[in-house]
Amino acid sequence: MQKPASVDAYIKGFPPATRALLTTLRQTIRQAAPNAEECIAYDMPAYKQGGALVYFAGYAKHVGFYPTGTGIKAFEAELSPYTWSKGAVQFPLDEPLPLELVTRMVQFKVGERLKAAAAPKKAAAPKKAAAPKKAAAPKKAAAPKKAAATKKTATKQKAR
Repeated sequence: MQKPASVDAYIKGFPPATRALLTTLRQTIRQAAPNAEECIAYDMPAYKQGGALVYFAGYAKHVGFYPTGTGIKAFEAELSPYTWSKGAVQFPLDEPLPLELVTRMVQFKVGERLKAAAAPKKAAAPKKAAAPKKAAAPKKAAAPKKAAATKKTATKQKAR
């Protein structure tokens, strides 16, 4: 599949039933985050507002919804009917989308981004001056190696 040029193009590439679910999910996200920028990221529809909010994608048997790790963690208890992981949840194609839950997850992410934008920026710590390089310690002279006794030398010494 080629990288889609727009969310419309992305959704258009799916069968009608999946297309309808993706369109509904898109509308729900846009209503919950009206100021979010819609774009394509990671080859799927994405919504950003001062940073990533959510993503979604269509698959053969489910719609993937990606509210990132904090979005999943905040709603873990409500996700039990679905297959989910650290940053994603799967909504089966043969079940109604939980639009009220999606709305609250998106609004949670918007609130998270607004808090982050309003938080005072931490001043960057001043860079430490580079420590002066230490002069290399002089190398110690290698101790002379003792000559290994060979069989000839040992034999000559016994003969004396």
